[in-house]
Amino acid sequence: MEEKLKAEEKKIGMTEAWLRKHRLLYTGATRHPFILSIRDGTVDIAAFKTWLAQDYLFVRAFVPFAASVLIKAYKESDDNTDMEVILGGVAALKDEISWFKNEADKWGISLSNVVPQKPNKNYCGLLDSLTRPEVEYSVVITAFWAIEAVYQESFAHCLGEGSQTPQELKETCERWGNEGFGQYCQSLQNIANLHLQKASDDELKNAEVALLSVLEHEVEFWNMSCASV
Repeated sequence: MEEKLKAEEKKIGMTEAWLRKHRLLYTGATRHPFILSIRDGTVDIAAFKTWLAQDYLFVRAFVPFAASVLIKAYKESDDNTDMEVILGGVAALKDEISWFKNEADKWGISLSNVVPQKPNKNYCGLLDSLTRPEVEYSVVITAFWAIEAVYQESFAHCLGEGSQTPQELKETCERWGNEGFGQYCQSLQNIANLHLQKASDDELKNAEVALLSVLEHEVEFWNMSCASV
C-alpha cells in the first residue's frame, strides 16, 4: 500500500497529492463564502473594503518573505530557473502595492489608519517564521506556491462561466485570476514538486505542515473580512 501511494505521489506530484488529501481544507480556502459572494454578486462592499485594507498590510509583510525565498533559491537550488521565476514574482510586488494604494483611494480607504487584525497578524507571523535560516527551501517554496495558488484559484473562480461578479470588482479578480498568473503559479508548483521529490522525510513533514498552515490562515483571513460586516 505504501509503495502504491508513493508511486501515485511521484506520478501527480507531492503538492497535488497533498491537495487531494486535504481537499476539504483547500476547498474551504478557495471556495470560501466571501469568494462565492463575489462570484454571485452578493458581496457586502464593507467586507470587500476590509479585505482590501488588510491584504495591503499582508502584502507588505509578504515582501520580505518573498525575498527570503529568492535568497534560498539562489543558495540552495541547482536550477537557475528557480530564481528567475521567483524573481518575477518579487518584482511584481512593487506594482501590486501601488495597485492596492490606488484601489484604496478609489474606495475611500485611508491605509495609514488601518490596523492589522488578529488573523492578519497571525498570518504575517507565519511568514516571519518561514524566513528563519534553518527552514528548508523545499518548505518555503511549498508555502510560497500555496499562498499564490489560493488567490489564483479563488479569483479565477470569480471570473468563470456563470459568474455575476460586480463590474467594479472585476479588476481585482482579474489581477489574480488571469491566465498569466495561473501559469506563474504552475511554475511555482513545478519547482516545489521537483524539490519535494529530493526532500527527506522530515522536510516532507515540514512542507506539508507549512501547506496546511497556509490554507488555515487563508480561511481565517477570509473569515476576518466577513466578520467585519
